[in-house]
Amino acid sequence: MMEKLLLLHIFLFCWRSLNALFTVEAPKSLYTAELGSNVTMECVFPVNGKLKFRDLSVIWEKKDEVRKDVYILLKGKEDSGSQHSDFQGRIKLLKENLDFGQSLLQISNVKLRDAGLYHCLIEYGGADYKTINLKVQAPYRTITQEVVSTGDKEWKLTCQSEGYPKAEVMWQNGECQDLTDKANTSYETGSDQLYRVTSTLTVKNRTCENFRCIFWNKEIQENTSANLYILDSADDVLWTESRRFVWPVLIVSALVGSVPITVCIRKARASKDCRTRMAKSSIHITKLSKDKGAHDCRGPSFEDAELKYIQIETT
Repeated sequence: MMEKLLLLHIFLFCWRSLNALFTVEAPKSLYTAELGSNVTMECVFPVNGKLKFRDLSVIWEKKDEVRKDVYILLKGKEDSGSQHSDFQGRIKLLKENLDFGQSLLQISNVKLRDAGLYHCLIEYGGADYKTINLKVQAPYRTITQEVVSTGDKEWKLTCQSEGYPKAEVMWQNGECQDLTDKANTSYETGSDQLYRVTSTLTVKNRTCENFRCIFWNKEIQENTSANLYILDSADDVLWTESRRFVWPVLIVSALVGSVPITVCIRKARASKDCRTRMAKSSIHITKLSKDKGAHDCRGPSFEDAELKYIQIETT
């Protein structure tokens, strides 16, 4: 079988210059797929009447450092034993379309390693092939956020996300001022080939203010942004510690009688409600067609409204 396959390859590459009547075409030379999705690549060939399946050979191969067999059909018989391990269990040739001169190769659960150049080789009386390029992307759709007080009114704001290809990270405050130069951004590559991007911005003497981190994916002209908020320090401590310590505090207060229970409840509720409303709109995904600066930005009015809300609820 391997000898036949080698001879077929030699035949295909030599025959192209000898037989111009049989031509394989690729309706699309470039396909783009998201990580984990399915993609179907196509090449077409002349049938001229009813297809004689036993005379048809279809080969899909990937051109890496070494050639990888993706799918092989020789004279109407599949050769699954030659398929490269990278593609096992994820490849399907839609045979019902062969009658119409369509060689449709479906790759399921697309991996980053699937990206690259593919050859679609057809032998049916004549022989020809076409080259198709597959690109795989992993948008930065989920951003993990963290706001940590380091003391003396200093805050560390951190955003982390995973995707591919490598993204830039920009920072802005509520007035759309660029703070990117003050941030520290690092990149790691995991076994899955995804970039793990972590960016940290340190700010001082900033309370009751909102900031935004923006992951700019130049390859697909898309940015994903997340809002981070620094509230009044007293409210912030009460909110972050409320799950563990509010009820013990209320019990002690009821026994001692020195702290009004209603005040604690109102402050906790106000801070929690404020955080809840903020969280609902904390992640934004924007498709850009021209440049990375075309995203929206919340103006000072947003910050003023949030501060006013907190002041009303705590008076």
